Amino acid sequence: MEKLKEMIKKEGKALNEHVLKVDSFINHQVNTKLMEEIGEEFTKHFENKNIDRIVTIESSGIAPAVMTALKLNKDLVILKKRTSKTLSGDIYQTPVISFTKGEEYNLTMSKNFIKEGDRVLIIDDFLANGEAASGAIRLLKEAKADVVGVGILIEKSFQPGREKLENMGMEVYSLARIKSLSEGKIEFLGE
Repeated sequence: MEKLKEMIKKEGKALNEHVLKVDSFINHQVNTKLMEEIGEEFTKHFENKNIDRIVTIESSGIAPAVMTALKLNKDLVILKKRTSKTLSGDIYQTPVISFTKGEEYNLTMSKNFIKEGDRVLIIDDFLANGEAASGAIRLLKEAKADVVGVGILIEKSFQPGREKLENMGMEVYSLARIKSLSEGKIEFLGE
């Protein structure tokens, strides 16, 4: 998606060969017009998959997932990284290692919102090692849902996430695929 790539070039900051900072338009301040166009792009790509629900992982995936859910007229389920007093009882959990934070957390989903046989689309902000998306897929499979695809805003193609998800039988659709990062430099695949 050219508009997303342009925004990454203009406002994204490659801190090193692994970290891309996009807080001015995706995960601290949100460019709502860009998110609307992202929702439209994911909808165009996945609209023939007979989707029942959209799923994302808190928190940076929420904005694009909301816009995608809105465009597809489907409910959004947000997987939690931390449990709370209100999220207990009938839940699914799986351990996930956060690439960005370098820590493990238990990805959690209430059993109340995903039904057996639901056709689910996962939307997330980044794909690096594929840990978060793999964790979401494990939870959804435990709920006996059918994951019909994974939509990613920014894929770090030099890391193994895509291969990991494709080896799980997933269709991965990324809007911006980064070939390499270095301090102050961002290179996309195909450039």
